[in-house]
Amino acid sequence: MIVTSRNQLAGLVAAEGAHPVPLDLLDPDDAADLLARRLGADRVAAEPEALAEIVRACAGLPLALVIVAARAATRPGHSLAALAAELRQARGGLDPFSGADPATDVRAVFSWSYRSLTGPAGRLFRLLGLHPGADLAVPAAASLAGMPPARVRPLLAELARARLLAEQAPGRYAFHDLLRAYAAELAGEVDAGPARSAALHRLLDHYLHTAYAADAQLNPHRDQIVRTPARPGVTVDELADQRRALAWFAAEHATLLAVVEHAAGAGCDTHTWQLAWAVTTYLDRQGHWHDWAGVQDLALRAARGLGRRTDEADAHRGLARAYARLGRFVDAHVNYWRALDIFREIGDLLGEANTHRNLAFMCGTQGHQRDALYHARKALDLYRAGGHQVGEANALNNVGWYHAQNGEYREALEYCEQALALLREIDHRPGVAATLDSLGYVHHRLGNQREAVVSFQQALEMFRAAGDRSHEAGTLTRLGDAHHAAGEREWARRAWRQALVLLEELDQPEADEVRGKLAGLVG
Repeated sequence: MIVTSRNQLAGLVAAEGAHPVPLDLLDPDDAADLLARRLGADRVAAEPEALAEIVRACAGLPLALVIVAARAATRPGHSLAALAAELRQARGGLDPFSGADPATDVRAVFSWSYRSLTGPAGRLFRLLGLHPGADLAVPAAASLAGMPPARVRPLLAELARARLLAEQAPGRYAFHDLLRAYAAELAGEVDAGPARSAALHRLLDHYLHTAYAADAQLNPHRDQIVRTPARPGVTVDELADQRRALAWFAAEHATLLAVVEHAAGAGCDTHTWQLAWAVTTYLDRQGHWHDWAGVQDLALRAARGLGRRTDEADAHRGLARAYARLGRFVDAHVNYWRALDIFREIGDLLGEANTHRNLAFMCGTQGHQRDALYHARKALDLYRAGGHQVGEANALNNVGWYHAQNGEYREALEYCEQALALLREIDHRPGVAATLDSLGYVHHRLGNQREAVVSFQQALEMFRAAGDRSHEAGTLTRLGDAHHAAGEREWARRAWRQALVLLEELDQPEADEVRGKLAGLVG
């Protein structure tokens, strides 16, 4: 006997020993096959792009697919492109999937499951329609509902039993786009506007304050911002160390991007720029520079809307940093100098210093090493004038590095050793790692390959612990150079191969240089 239900029928499994066979959403290939069987292979094959768009709009839901197939079958003179356009114009809504027969009306079918819910579970389901991401964890759901996580977990389990949510991983839930649209419709009909607004702000507070806490683990010496206070009912994840912070960012990466975009679209300007600020360290170190540029552009618009000059300048600087990483140097230059103009106008020495330090990096990347040294020295002077010890320590390393890039190795050694002592004193681990890398390069150029290898290996360990893939790739390249200079060809090969993997993943032009080094080892 086969029994079908949208409910998990756990009681039947427990009492009668039934064997559950959960049916998932269809993958794109299976969805396309279903449409081909209903409409004919020739008709489907003639419009592959329209077919793919229809499959995406149906979110893999068999009911949605058969409704669309029925509509196409009853309109044989209409193209699939026209049907795809109709779905596109609905913008994720449910109208294209409605019909006179309740058995083939998506809203009616979803309602059968929704009406079986308890009141609190029904409220949670509706509020989940406000979430812009593909999935969410328990603390985010708790914040939406304004409840403690312990009270929300049974409600999430109830939704999963009703097949209105899927627990994709322990404690992480998702529902497809059509169910999200249904939940959002219900929220608009049942929940008052102020209640929906409060739920959205709690959700934004959850992501802002958790991202802020995660960033503090990755970059504890970063100059902090004054955050908007979290509303009552917000749950903030406890992230005790760098490893947990990196894991949280990785799990929430796509969701955070969607949340920043949603905040910007909803006119939540303060949340927009503060969320963009909070994800900067992670996106930069992991090499997600296109994502970084996207959120910084939204942050700049938000800061302008708020009329906050300091935040506007910071957003220009952040956008410039992302552009520089992407090799968009003209755009980076424009934004850096706009940031400098504003910082000078409002008398912000720290902002000026940070911008000059960033300009040094960009000039060095472009091969303008004298200009880079100028900006690094300017940053050092401004940090000292402002009494900013962390900035001074990092700028000392920058000055040393650019002396080395100009062939002035003794001066480089002096500055980098000063930087290392100060950075260790204040326990600034990212700065220590960067300075060890600089010292490794100086020792390599001075012919001290043993000292170079030791410094590079220490830096490498710290960059890996911090999840800093970009710096890890650079250090691996230079470690290979030191091994090669010492006649250790196999060790050089290993380091360069590891560097090449990272550089290719980051889509960096330095990958060609490393390929050339590896090619030179052949034979």
